[in-house]
Amino acid sequence: MKEREAHSKYRTELFSAIVVYAVVLFGSISWGRGMDPGPVRTLVLLTPMIPLLLAVWAIARQFARMDEFVRLRSLESLSVAAGVTAALTFTYGFLETAGFPKISMFWVWVVMGASWGLHSLLRRAMSR
Repeated sequence: MKEREAHSKYRTELFSAIVVYAVVLFGSISWGRGMDPGPVRTLVLLTPMIPLLLAVWAIARQFARMDEFVRLRSLESLSVAAGVTAALTFTYGFLETAGFPKISMFWVWVVMGASWGLHSLLRRAMSR
């Protein structure tokens, strides 16, 4: 499969998963907030995980479609991002112990995605 065609499929799959995720997320929050606490409410509030798994599937499929060189570069960027995320979240854990405000676990993905994107951009800029 050609690189451009593979990237187009990836964007379509990932964008579709993100749209479904957004719809399910807003629906689960709207519906779940009014429910009484309990297992049913918990399951309703967890339903956005299903389309999130579709996004993970799209990413895994894209890695399978990549040639070895692009896959290696992408996995290196992901590894650096995972290391940066681990270091920052671990450090902030100590800061929370020192009295800093507790932050939501939702920020972990923000840090991971930003680190991944920044590493990829820096690598691209340095290779030119």
